[in-house]
Amino acid sequence: MKLFSNTISTLENGLNYSSLKQKVISQNIANEATPGYKAKDVSFKETLQTTVNQSLAANRTNNRHFDFKVSESSNQGIVTRKNVSFNENGNSVDIDNEMADLATNQIYYNALIDRMSGKFSSLQNVIRGGK
Repeated sequence: MKLFSNTISTLENGLNYSSLKQKVISQNIANEATPGYKAKDVSFKETLQTTVNQSLAANRTNNRHFDFKVSESSNQGIVTRKNVSFNENGNSVDIDNEMADLATNQIYYNALIDRMSGKFSSLQNVIRGGK
């Protein structure tokens, strides 16, 4: 029997994704004037796949079955936007797009924090006996 639902770990994974996206957007903004810099983005699909792989536990009963391996890359989910150039110096950072992504990510992060706070408040209420 699980004491807590998977909600807290799911919210934690969402916060990790949002934190990684914040770092990537910050790198893009910092390199806005760097010649030849290619903007990066965080792929939700790859991040989701990594999370699913880490949470799956499987036993091979036959050597013909697929291995369930978790790769240990620190840059999982980060993709470079190639073949895109907004400036004459080969830079692909669109500062307006990055600022919009930054605002969207901040709203997403704050929503996750509010939900996490609500979960902890509920747990605290249960521990106190509803008082």
